[in-house]
Amino acid sequence: MDDVAGIYAREAPYLDRYVQVGVASDKVISLSFPTDPEADADPDLALLDDIEAYLEGERETFEDVELGLTVPTDQREVLLAVREISYGSQVSVQHLARAIPTLDPDDEDDHETIRAALADNPIPLLVPDHRVRDGPSGAPPEVEQRLRTLEEL
Repeated sequence: MDDVAGIYAREAPYLDRYVQVGVASDKVISLSFPTDPEADADPDLALLDDIEAYLEGERETFEDVELGLTVPTDQREVLLAVREISYGSQVSVQHLARAIPTLDPDDEDDHETIRAALADNPIPLLVPDHRVRDGPSGAPPEVEQRLRTLEEL
């Protein structure tokens, strides 16, 4: 992105919704799947081209997309770990807890920290919470399921 800011949206037929992206200072700060986008949303954003290709079956990692995560530190650690889960892979909450040095994979409170971070994920898809099989998602359930189907999870 090059000095980009604003709200961007494009229809995603595979999801039967729009993909809407919020950008500030060249960083993605939000991604949602509304049935109707913001009235002033612009469809012209290179990231939306990449998302469209992903939804058409291209193995896109989105690893080069800069994120502006404004979440508590413990949730940030979880979301950054989720971002490392590769396309077509799926992990459990307990496995994810093992990947985060500050969490105990056997501590139920830490599992709840992970679930809270996933449920409040402001950037689903770019932080692919649909790859955590026993956790919630920041995306609507029907979108989460279509993303899993797309990646054959």
